[in-house]
Amino acid sequence: MNPSKVLWIYIILLVIGGLFGFFKGKSRVSLIMSVVFAALLSLCAARIVFQDYVADILLAALLVVFALRLAKTRKFMPSGLMLVVTIVVLASRHIHL
Repeated sequence: MNPSKVLWIYIILLVIGGLFGFFKGKSRVSLIMSVVFAALLSLCAARIVFQDYVADILLAALLVVFALRLAKTRKFMPSGLMLVVTIVVLASRHIHL
């Protein structure tokens, strides 16, 4: 699959996760951070930001955030799922089958 398409799917999942966190847990931080990261990743996916490493840095930052949340809560949902999805997206950007 095209790495750009994978990134767009991830962006959609990120925003849905932020909305879910806002409506279920009343977390404004979850909503704001998901929208901010989605906007920045959208610039990369739309090739407005041409350096591929920018998306990788953003994904790595999200990887750390989701790993820390998983370690803190010890609950797979939602941070564990997003951790796995982030790893898959990051890997798919560098492994072309």
